[in-house]
Amino acid sequence: MATKAVSDTEVLSRIGNTPLVKLESLSNNQKTYHAKLEGHNPFGSVKDRAAYWMIKDGEDRGVLKRGETIIIEPTSGNTGIALAGIAQMLGYKVEIVIPEKASDETKKIIESLGAKLYQTSDDLCPKVGAGTDQSIALATSIASSRPDKYFSPNQYANEANYLGHYKGTGPEIWKQTDGKITHFFTGVGTGGTVTGVSAFLKEKNPKIKIIGVQPQQNHLIQGLRNFEESAKPDLFLKREYVVDDWITINNVKAFSAVKEVFAKDRLLVSPSSGAVYAAMKEYKIDSGELVFSTKGIFRVRV
Repeated sequence: MATKAVSDTEVLSRIGNTPLVKLESLSNNQKTYHAKLEGHNPFGSVKDRAAYWMIKDGEDRGVLKRGETIIIEPTSGNTGIALAGIAQMLGYKVEIVIPEKASDETKKIIESLGAKLYQTSDDLCPKVGAGTDQSIALATSIASSRPDKYFSPNQYANEANYLGHYKGTGPEIWKQTDGKITHFFTGVGTGGTVTGVSAFLKEKNPKIKIIGVQPQQNHLIQGLRNFEESAKPDLFLKREYVVDDWITINNVKAFSAVKEVFAKDRLLVSPSSGAVYAAMKEYKIDSGELVFSTKGIFRVRV
């Protein structure tokens, strides 16, 4: 019997409502650790949420018109994949500005989804130092030169990125933990996930602690930022006060954690998620319920 094709509408309806699973490797009688599996989004990451919300917001504001506007965006990977996949389904062409050091697999996926790639030299990589501003500037300059043709969502400043998590991811975590969450851990890139989720959770319970996880300087972890070497994105600066504490994880611990999570919990996670898992292991908490996300978020409950 022939398999019925899945419609674009059905695929897009699967964005969000990702599972939350207990991490047996870290949980004990005092603490329960959980991971929110953002890899279950249609295009494989938490960035599906931001991409969809930014596109819909652009349409609502009339700056995006199907069949006419080209979307251009700087990214080190997951946002590019999400934008390319979602935009293709909605009838948009996409151009992605990506650093040379991004993985070949990432580039091939983006191209397979129909997007055009502009590769920047490694010193323009969005994850390091002034390169962030330069990478954003490249996409912005292309968009501003032809405002009648191009639109750059600019995930680093777009409020729709924040709202996707404030109205989506945050409420999901609150519901999935029955409001028992006490700590929320997440890595920071654009700042959309940490600020959106945290703002919602703190409105529900101001006592919930938010722990931001950053990689070492000169790190090798795509998608995360070290704010000692990289400027804080405008989106994060607007609500950076939601973060109660920070922990820095080096490359070795992050990549080792990827293997550990698979060996102990049978979960395939990215190095950015590995960094958050390592942070949860190191952070001293007597009891609670915690969450982290893959690419994404892990959590613990006290």
